[in-house]
Amino acid sequence: MQKYKIVVCDHIHEAGLEMLRNDENIDFVMAADEDKVKLLDIIEDADIAITRSSTDVDEKFISHAKKMKAIVRAGVGVDNVDIPGCSKEGIIVMNVPTANTIAAVELTMTHMLSCMRMFPYSHNHLKNDRVWKREKWYGYELKGKKLGVIGFGNIGSRVALRAKAFEMDVIAFDPYINPSKVTDLDMTYTKNFDDILACDIITIHTPKNQETINIIGEEEIAKMKDGVVLINCARGGIYNEEALYNGLKSKKIRFAGIDVFIKEPATDHPLLDLDNITVSAHLGANTYESQYNIGVQAAQQAIEAAKSIAFPHAMNLPIDESKIPSFVKPFLEMGQKIGFLASQMNKSQLLSIKVSGKGDIAEYVDSLSTFVAVGAMSQNSGDTINYVNAEFVAEEKGIKIESESLGESSVYKNLITVKLTTSEGTTTISATIFDDSVYRIVEIDGFDIEVALKGDMVLFKNTDVPGVIGNVGSILGKNSVNIADFSLARNNKSQALAVILVDNAVNEATLKELSSLDACLSVKYARL
Repeated sequence: MQKYKIVVCDHIHEAGLEMLRNDENIDFVMAADEDKVKLLDIIEDADIAITRSSTDVDEKFISHAKKMKAIVRAGVGVDNVDIPGCSKEGIIVMNVPTANTIAAVELTMTHMLSCMRMFPYSHNHLKNDRVWKREKWYGYELKGKKLGVIGFGNIGSRVALRAKAFEMDVIAFDPYINPSKVTDLDMTYTKNFDDILACDIITIHTPKNQETINIIGEEEIAKMKDGVVLINCARGGIYNEEALYNGLKSKKIRFAGIDVFIKEPATDHPLLDLDNITVSAHLGANTYESQYNIGVQAAQQAIEAAKSIAFPHAMNLPIDESKIPSFVKPFLEMGQKIGFLASQMNKSQLLSIKVSGKGDIAEYVDSLSTFVAVGAMSQNSGDTINYVNAEFVAEEKGIKIESESLGESSVYKNLITVKLTTSEGTTTISATIFDDSVYRIVEIDGFDIEVALKGDMVLFKNTDVPGVIGNVGSILGKNSVNIADFSLARNNKSQALAVILVDNAVNEATLKELSSLDACLSVKYARL
């Protein structure tokens, strides 16, 4: 059995560590407390690394990661990861972008309310100074105020929804989204940044990059209304800190709520000397719920990447994510899993991969084919296959990759079909995503069947005669294999296909016993 080495470079939640310990295919190394110099030796033969902000994935790290196929940044920010350097070496970089979403959203609202009501100061006046002076602490209400939201992604959009519940007027600036994402929520979308600068309160929720560093500086603050309130729970340096200090000092900015700084820990920062600011020590992800989510999701992504099943939330994709609708990415990930499944069902020399799309997804079928190829080739190739080198490896091996746009689907809103051709024949799988966000296979080799795309899967094809289901169930039960789900389909050739999801691994002896049944035409086993 092949083992994959996953090194955890920084601390994550125990639930994530437990997932790594419990996977029999994973050789798990906990290196969070190791010296960073010693860590370089540890990662030399690692397949995957899980990092946080304490480990810099720089030139030195990358040069030692000789076998590494992917890095999982357990969190949202990848400021400390050299993504171009990783891409050059064929290392996929993933993050965990949604695990701490609610924590960051609620902290933003905490700062917003604290600034408007000066809550930390009034609390300190009574709690620590023991002074009861109500007339000193007149604040402002959120209702009716105009909120400018810079960045309308996972966090910014949820802050806006909560602001809407406070009866605020919301204006959003984000050049990388469809304006309808804002206007459908009865909010205002703008392409004019000055509209944001005219708001009563401004909050920012963008990544830190060349486009957003110092997006708010002296010039922008000068355009703002007197008494504006600024919130930053995103990244230090997006607001120019010197300009922010001057604006607060002059009272042009009435109050600011800041969770992030350019240099952290920021225990002697000049902003801390002001009396019109609420601060926190980079607590955006500091809830028990988000730390659990980050740990579990990072571990799951690391396991899937190690096994080349999928590379969820990859940052160095062969597509510009800012230019694709949000519905596309789950289909890309699903396509990779289908490719991986099909390659396990048809274990012989791979000749061609054809990917078809129906519905809105058809427009993105070229990108989809890259993901399918990564999943399909990972099963039969000794090379490290990823999005960066998939097409090159396919060409080198003589594997033809095709994509086809078929327009609308008569049954499903979106449908993708993967056809793998090997020296032994073809395997065709169609799948979609329903409203419950679960990947669903809807057809396998001409059999109309609905089954979730997950877990351990036995595919049993047989002549359609009585007694087969009972015999199959009996054999699995006798061998201590528990059935989680049993889906059955028939075709017009008097054949039947059972797709059986099971709770535990199925050994070769059990598969051989199933294949010995008189009605059996084929038995395939796949692990996702």
